[in-house]
Amino acid sequence: MIEPHPSWSEELSESFLDTGRYFVPKREQQIATVAAAVPNLGPGVHLIDLCCGEGLLAGALLERFPTAIVHGFDGSPTMLAAARAALARFGERFQTCEIDLFAHDWRRQLPQPLGAVVSSLAIHHLDGAGKQRLFRDLAVALAPGGALVIADLIAPAAPEGVAIAASAWDDEVRQRSLDLGGDLRAFDQFRATNWNLYSDPTPDPVDKPSPLLAQLRWLEQAGLTAIDVYWQQAGHAIFGGKKGA
Repeated sequence: MIEPHPSWSEELSESFLDTGRYFVPKREQQIATVAAAVPNLGPGVHLIDLCCGEGLLAGALLERFPTAIVHGFDGSPTMLAAARAALARFGERFQTCEIDLFAHDWRRQLPQPLGAVVSSLAIHHLDGAGKQRLFRDLAVALAPGGALVIADLIAPAAPEGVAIAASAWDDEVRQRSLDLGGDLRAFDQFRATNWNLYSDPTPDPVDKPSPLLAQLRWLEQAGLTAIDVYWQQAGHAIFGGKKGA
């Protein structure tokens, strides 16, 4: 078993299985957007959901690409077990691997041909240098025409942006709490646990979001093209690029 990194724990994994549907803004729209940004490279292609969690994004990829093999990579046995249970109907088309996001060994043995790597709400745990190396490593592994698509927290460039992100995220969770739970208990938990890093006066040091513009430049420096921002709201953004043919 891989030792959990201080940025996450099995206790947090178990908690997020219950609260993620409330805490992630426009969660369904984000999943659909990431899946739509992945190109179709034909039958037999491999796709990786990096830090796959309970498998929601992997499931969307399996549905959209019925001949693809999707690999769920995660550092949490709890999350991997939940993903396997949720996606058991896809049989051998969904495979899991326990990895350490901060390590480099797993990046040298990725399945081929690799049509895309997607990731949601994980890469912000790496610092700037870590993100740059990850982008380079994944760009090398991608097949021509393949894509790297990231959904993640970003660092606003100015205090005004931080305030906007903080307020918008609160509003999103408040509404999801009412819509999905019928009351404000999930929103109260969101506030009590200081989950909104944009409004928390003592932010968790393991959260290291980087500015969106910097990450777009790092994707370009990694050798990717067609770099774009597909969606942005409440401090969350979906962006990525492709490997040239």
